[in-house]
Amino acid sequence: MNVVLWIVQGILAVGFIYSGWLKAFQYEAAKASWTWVSDVPKALVFFIGLAELLGVIGLILPQATKIVPVLTPTAAAGLAAIVLFGAIFHIMRGEYRQIGVNLIFLAFALFVAIGRLK
Repeated sequence: MNVVLWIVQGILAVGFIYSGWLKAFQYEAAKASWTWVSDVPKALVFFIGLAELLGVIGLILPQATKIVPVLTPTAAAGLAAIVLFGAIFHIMRGEYRQIGVNLIFLAFALFVAIGRLK
């Protein structure tokens, strides 16, 4: 189970590094990739991206270094919250195509949060 958790953590890390980096540091590329970015304040997009990048650090480092490993399920739960709010946002906007990715990442993040609590 530990190997499966690490694989899922790696998938989450890659996905959130990509989206977080675009949102936080490549605003124009984020606008080109996601239509919603143009409709919310730039500061909010930056904040979401930064939260995702910090979540990736919390998702990997505590468990890998065995230094306060309880932060890993906490970070996974935080990332799950970000994705859940993103899915709700897409539902409110009628962007139902976007929700599939949100649900997959939500399931992965919850899997890590629950799996790493034990």
